[in-house]
Amino acid sequence: MKAIRLIQPGQPLEMQQLPLLASGPQDVLVHVRAAGICHSDAHYRAGVSPVSPLPLTLGHEVAGIVEEAGAAVTSLQVGDRVCLHYMVTCGECVYCNQGHEQFCTQGAMLGKHRDGGYAEYISLPARGAFPLPETIPFEHGAIMMCSSATAFHALIKARLQPGETVAVFGVGGLGLSAVQLAQVFGARQVFAVDIKPGKLALAARLGAMPIDAARSDPVVAIREMTGGRGVDVALELVGLPLTMDQAVRSLAIFGRAALVGISDRTFKVHPYRDVINREAEIIGVSDHLAQEIPRLIDLVIQGKLDLALAVTQTVPLEAAAINDVLDRLDTFADDVRVVIIP
Repeated sequence: MKAIRLIQPGQPLEMQQLPLLASGPQDVLVHVRAAGICHSDAHYRAGVSPVSPLPLTLGHEVAGIVEEAGAAVTSLQVGDRVCLHYMVTCGECVYCNQGHEQFCTQGAMLGKHRDGGYAEYISLPARGAFPLPETIPFEHGAIMMCSSATAFHALIKARLQPGETVAVFGVGGLGLSAVQLAQVFGARQVFAVDIKPGKLALAARLGAMPIDAARSDPVVAIREMTGGRGVDVALELVGLPLTMDQAVRSLAIFGRAALVGISDRTFKVHPYRDVINREAEIIGVSDHLAQEIPRLIDLVIQGKLDLALAVTQTVPLEAAAINDVLDRLDTFADDVRVVIIP
């Protein structure tokens, strides 16, 4: 089978021909029908967030059709449409038992610690495959597995309550889901902060108040539009020191800044002014949980989460096309989510 793989950090991905994957008795072999290209994949290629073992097939936003089901699999059968939870876990360690499987002591993430979905086929334990209704296109099912699921988890971690205000820093794949999901949570007002007019226009179409950070200081703008108060929740989805700083400084008293964007760079916090004097919180957000996926699928079925605007382009399973997308992600281009259609 064809797979697009990371051979060495800092170098373009390459196409390799691999033998068809063997599946165990509790596994399913999935024929990939869509794989999202996440900004994290650009970080993996660059070496900002290390992956192993190499060479490795990237891709953790995956949807497809069950091609084979192991003898012990009872939840799925050949021909089922599925979307894949990207954490393969043991289900037995202290973190799995506590419902925090993203920290599983033996956990392996698709496309980071084991071969992912930039391929024609992928194999994983059946418990990580969730039925995808016919009404949800494969490309929407794929991006839902990271951009939507992580935004959903971030809002849960930030404890967003009905009537509160939210600022979303970065209106890419996660941001467009976050804007909609914040409204599902009952947010009174959602502010969308970005420097790309196209992304801000999409956020406005979804009901957010756009703030162009290329034209004005978003912290000043947010405080002006909230009567000097600031926001109850700030989601930082970019991973830049500047936007992390802005997210924290935009908080109201008792505000919570949820940091999601991956970065290997630090940022400074004024402890008294920005945290202590407001009893504010800075919250780390890592991945999401399998138990949250069925709730997301229901929101899409109900029309409360519309992913049509999030998919801005599709590309074939070709190394050159995928590397081009990753190059654009490195420069924070206008793309929201590009999806590979093998």
